[in-house]
Order: sequence, then structure tokens, then C-alpha cells
Amino acid sequence: MASFNKVILVGNLTRDPQVKYTTGGTAVAEIGLAVNRTWYDKQQNQKREETTFVDVTLWGRQAEVAGEYLGKGRSVLIEGRLQLDSWEDKESGKKRSKLRVVGENMTMLGGGSGSGGGGGGGRGSSNYESKAPSSSVDSFYDSDSSSSGSGFSDDDVPF
Repeated sequence: MASFNKVILVGNLTRDPQVKYTTGGTAVAEIGLAVNRTWYDKQQNQKREETTFVDVTLWGRQAEVAGEYLGKGRSVLIEGRLQLDSWEDKESGKKRSKLRVVGENMTMLGGGSGSGGGGGGGRGSSNYESKAPSSSVDSFYDSDSSSSGSGFSDDDVPF
């Protein structure tokens, strides 16, 4: 049976990128993306809007570029793949899981209102690609970056 795992998102950053480095020196950036959807609700006779929040992991040079040029509020296009992260909750002992996007291609859009500055103005958009590792994010972090050994701190878990 054939499989296909591709995600294309355009949205605004919800926070400044957090860039860390693996023990091997590879940059990893965690960004939050807010993606808006608007539609007209005929039953209530009004325009409606919903926002979806997505966590995105960028690797290598595009992670470094995100850390340098992107900031909260900046518009960006992300192409990537879905990845399921699973862990055991420290307090309850229950298994938890979360879908995230592993970015494989990032395009900075417009001038944006982000604190990162560059890339906007009359120069158009910038496009950065990288090869994201196919294995889990967990195995790439330093052991001292998280007390749980999962690669993510408690602040990274949304619940």
C-alpha cells in the first residue's frame, strides 16, 4: 500500500524560534506556527475564523536561518512531514503523544512584524531547504538538555 506524508502550511510565528544544537553540532529550531482559516457561516450569517497552532521542528541551516531572521509574528511557509512524538508523563505515568511537523523547506514571506528583521522589504521571499534526519528528534539532543532524557523539557509539552 502506498503512503504519502506531506504538509504545507502558511502562518505566523507565535514565538521567537528556539535554536539548540545536537551533540554533533547540528542546529535544531523549534517554532510555533498559527494558521488561520476563515469561512462564511450561512446559518449564523457571519464571517467566522479559527486558528490552529502547530509546532514545527527545523534542522540544519534552515534552523540557523530561522533563529537569525525570524521572530514572533513573522509570516512563513513551511513544507514538511508529520511526525508523532510519544512519551510517558512523569506525574501520571500515562502515555502521551503529539503530532508535530518536521520542516523540510522554509520560505520567509513578506517583511513581517517579527523581531528578526531581514529578508523582507523589496527583496521578496527567501527559500531554505535542508535534509531533516529521518529518526526521532529525541536521540539528537544532549543528555543535559532535559532531565527526562526524551530530548524535550517540560516547557515543550503543551499539557
